[in-house]
Amino acid sequence: MPTEKEPTRETYAAAGVDLAISARAKELISKHARLTLRPEVLTGLGFFSGLFEFKGFKQPVLVSSVDGVGTKLKIASALGRYNTVGIDLVNHCVNDIFTCGAEPLFFLDYVAMSKLEPERVEAIVKGLASACREVGMALIGGETAEMPGLYTGDDYELVGFIIGAVEKEKIILGRQIKAGDVILGLPSGGLHTNGYSLVRKIFGETTQILNTHYPELGKTLGEELLVPHRCYYQQLKPLLPYIKGMAHITGGGLEGNVPRVLPPGLKARFNTKAWTIPPIFKLIQRQGNVDRDEMYRVFNMGIGMVVICSPDNSDKLTKALPEAKVIGEVIRQAGKARVVIE
Repeated sequence: MPTEKEPTRETYAAAGVDLAISARAKELISKHARLTLRPEVLTGLGFFSGLFEFKGFKQPVLVSSVDGVGTKLKIASALGRYNTVGIDLVNHCVNDIFTCGAEPLFFLDYVAMSKLEPERVEAIVKGLASACREVGMALIGGETAEMPGLYTGDDYELVGFIIGAVEKEKIILGRQIKAGDVILGLPSGGLHTNGYSLVRKIFGETTQILNTHYPELGKTLGEELLVPHRCYYQQLKPLLPYIKGMAHITGGGLEGNVPRVLPPGLKARFNTKAWTIPPIFKLIQRQGNVDRDEMYRVFNMGIGMVVICSPDNSDKLTKALPEAKVIGEVIRQAGKARVVIE
């Protein structure tokens, strides 16, 4: 008599999720996150939630933001370099909440992959933790997920959530900006975290292409594209009393971001001859035959943060910020706030 075949015993590991590897990844994350903890953090990593004791403010307003690194992750994957994308994520989020004058308090991350590789996760979190330490912010928790049914190959996602606070009376929203105010620009570190879909379409993302050395860049294309997003918090924090408004120049460039801090009836006029456009943008424009207006709509074009102040404070700021350039002015105009790039 034929014997019945014993049914297969299914396991989570056979379905593509290895709990032992997940536990190892979490151990490595905890090792780096512990280096960022502040006295206000009341729970160790590994609890079901992060507890942060709120103190040091008289009339606090919480400030939050969430963002990702976008398709810059594809460049990091192609080159097998994961130590900078965490820096990108934290710095982008810090800059966003800082535009209203907020102090960053704590950060949470979300990392998802088709198959968790503890060393890759550790490289990402190492970048997150180092950027958090730079601004005195706690990496208080997060989520690491292995989802083979949703991600394939080397695909992964990296998202960050930030909470900060600002005294209500010190919030900067741009409402005091008026015609005649001066616009300063602080340089970017290149593309930061925006425009990578267009760059990948123009150049591709093979290892050979990314390892091509360009004399005008002084490095390979891949090295240039992975230059981290700059953080402006430490430079600008002591100068907040002299600042009327700030705009973090991300997706949409000057045109899409500066009007967010301008009151109605005003426009920002920029003089593009006032700063040097970094070579990477000229290379992209030439290689992709991208017209000028599209370049300024998509990329930061070398300006990572815009600061608006009164003419009386312009000299104070430029002396304190050696890299800053006067790149424009605020002028009157009827209707909705907008930008003119000359």
